[in-house]
Amino acid sequence: MKIKVVSVPVLDQQKALDFYTDLLGFEKKVDIPVGGGNRWLTVVSKKDPNGPELLLEPAPNHFEPSKVYQEALMEAGIPCMQLYVDDIQAEYDRLSSSGVEFSVKPSEMGPVMVAIFHDTCGNLIQLIEEK
Repeated sequence: MKIKVVSVPVLDQQKALDFYTDLLGFEKKVDIPVGGGNRWLTVVSKKDPNGPELLLEPAPNHFEPSKVYQEALMEAGIPCMQLYVDDIQAEYDRLSSSGVEFSVKPSEMGPVMVAIFHDTCGNLIQLIEEK
């Protein structure tokens, strides 16, 4: 068994695609129309193009429990996922200079450094650098 696709709820698929590719540096893997203006839309790490795909899922727009869950995580300040980086300060500086809003600046938490930012599509994302 292996992980192939993991979904993240997004309020706007195109805005999410632009953010995850243009700012975070992922690349689009699959983009298939599925009706109603929705797409099966995935991105992958450029470092691992055959690795796990992140599905930019428009569920909050069509499934109320998903919207409630996404809003509850945001209100509580809980990230919906973690992304690992080699140099958290460099990523923080790069993303901040591009206008990405951070709610938590790079901070030491035991054996890791963490930072949390808003993805502009309804989610908080945590960056992690292992020491």
